[in-house]
Amino acid sequence: MQLDDLYRRVIMDHYKTPRNRGTFEDEAVTIDLNNPTCGDKIQLQMQIDNGKVKAAKFVGEGCSISLSSASMMTDAVKGKTIEEALEMADKFSSLMKGEPVEFEYEDIEALSGVNKFPARIKCATLSWNALRKGIEQSQRQE
Repeated sequence: MQLDDLYRRVIMDHYKTPRNRGTFEDEAVTIDLNNPTCGDKIQLQMQIDNGKVKAAKFVGEGCSISLSSASMMTDAVKGKTIEEALEMADKFSSLMKGEPVEFEYEDIEALSGVNKFPARIKCATLSWNALRKGIEQSQRQE
């Protein structure tokens, strides 16, 4: 099996069976973002406590790249400090620029091929941009 096939399967698995899909009943930082270029929409919710992302969930609609990226991101940042989550977002930006990067949560690397399709980079980065905005918002509220 080629790496591209494996990556495609990982992306489709997150798209068809998204992790952390839904909303919180309790209080959470909520960010709504959209990508007007292709119609992707996401609402990211995070519960941040004592400088840690205690939990993250999302709802939205869009392409397989956008929604699988949100699924991967919410899974990867759970339990991480704000600094670790922002560092992951920086690494993801590097991945989208075609730079070699390794993630502790390996599924994210399945999105490495997206950089070959510039129009799709915004799809992949939508949830990561929401993560950054959510962290900024939570820090302003403290």
